Amino acid sequence: MSATTTRERPQPYGAVAAFVHERVTALQRDYLRDRPGAVAALARLRRGAGRTLAEVPDLWGLAGGPELYDVRPPSHDSARAEAAQEQVETAAHIALTLFAVHQQSRRDAGMHRPGRGLGGAVRRLMPGNDIDEPLRKRFVQAGSATTTATLAYRLREIVVLLRGESIPLDYGLLAGQLHTFQQPGGINRVRLAWARDFHAHRDRAVQAADDSAVPDVDTTAKDQP
Repeated sequence: MSATTTRERPQPYGAVAAFVHERVTALQRDYLRDRPGAVAALARLRRGAGRTLAEVPDLWGLAGGPELYDVRPPSHDSARAEAAQEQVETAAHIALTLFAVHQQSRRDAGMHRPGRGLGGAVRRLMPGNDIDEPLRKRFVQAGSATTTATLAYRLREIVVLLRGESIPLDYGLLAGQLHTFQQPGGINRVRLAWARDFHAHRDRAVQAADDSAVPDVDTTAKDQP
């Protein structure tokens, strides 16, 4: 692993985020180099979008790895342990298949970029600092989801829009949020993170214009007696 990869790993969401970040980074690099293995892998992942991992045996070995099986907390309750493992697998599967949809036919730039949250990405679809109401409503619908199946469907709609404008997303971060979404109280934590990211975004061109409008202050000038 390179030093760059280590620095860019989205640490706040732990092992699921790290696994997806590293898997997507490798796939993206090889896809942009037009390597047949990566092209075929992304095609397989796209076929898994909107379906569960259990429904797509072809993704076994591609949408998972041993790292994910270190995430499960120890439990003597087999049902709880199974549920916890399924949450990890679901988060990774949804994130990886969404990335494959996002990267489709994009050979000029990678659609995975560390630090690009969902809220900010949606905000970048809007012109300047204006709010596009249909887009906002679509974002709100994703944030209003209460099941992973519904959320995955609504996220896919957003990802298709992002692909159309070549706006990247941090898929490691998204995977971590998908995992958090399935935890007690996690839905509200994820919603808050997306809302903050949406509100905090500011168009660079508008920011530059505002900055240029601020008069320079000569800090070297001294008061005249």
